[in-house]
Amino acid sequence: MTTVDIVIPTYNEQHTLGRCVKELLDHLPTFPFDATITIADNASTDLTMTVAEQLTREHPRVRVVQVPRKGRGLALKTAWLASPSDVLVYMDVDLSTNLNALLPLVAPIISGHSDLAIGTRLAPGSRVLRGSKRELISRGYNLLLRTTLGAGFGDAQCGFKAIRAEAAGWLLPLVEDESWFFDTELLVVAERAGLRIHQVPVDWADDPDSRVDIWRTARDDVAGIARLGWSLARGRVPLVSRGAWPAAGTTRPALHPCEGGSSAAVAPLAHDHA
Repeated sequence: MTTVDIVIPTYNEQHTLGRCVKELLDHLPTFPFDATITIADNASTDLTMTVAEQLTREHPRVRVVQVPRKGRGLALKTAWLASPSDVLVYMDVDLSTNLNALLPLVAPIISGHSDLAIGTRLAPGSRVLRGSKRELISRGYNLLLRTTLGAGFGDAQCGFKAIRAEAAGWLLPLVEDESWFFDTELLVVAERAGLRIHQVPVDWADDPDSRVDIWRTARDDVAGIARLGWSLARGRVPLVSRGAWPAAGTTRPALHPCEGGSSAAVAPLAHDHA
């Protein structure tokens, strides 16, 4: 049976972790695949690890990976590379995305249609509750990605993604960022390598208690775009030609420098569940 690992990165989430994990556990009986939940603790300084360890004792589907250094990208990379599952998922601890989108997210990967899948809040069919400032920044950032890096995907920063385990094993060593730009860099590198990215409109409600510094994150993202663009232009990111990536379970192709424009393979949006 196909196995799915749902990774939840955490940093000082002692007050919300238990509720969110239990809500996800309550949803899993409706999920038709063998799923586990991995809490990737990101150097928390409160009692998050205590809560996480208690959850592992109470629920056999829950495990925890402790990452001793901060960086959400680092937490995801560590947990994904250590996972034995076939499909690797990431979602925010606040469960901003409606869990009904979980099956549409992983289905195209399990069927072999796509290598990655991402939730998008910026497509027709999405229903989003968030402030105008965050909406403006998000749309502006994704417009910047399209104009500077030729990105074909619609929402780089949505905290709701899935990837085929083999693709993660090939791509993650190529992703340099260990913080908030991790998502964008992963998608751009995957797109340049010719992997298929499926986009799923989601229902999303922003967490009013979010502690993300959006202005600092925006600044770091712009710096990340400049670094990644320069690396791609100079052929410093080893990629493969479009179509050279193998199907699930086959041998990884040899990597070589690849210059030039994007070889994007972005799947059409799915609207049947929104």
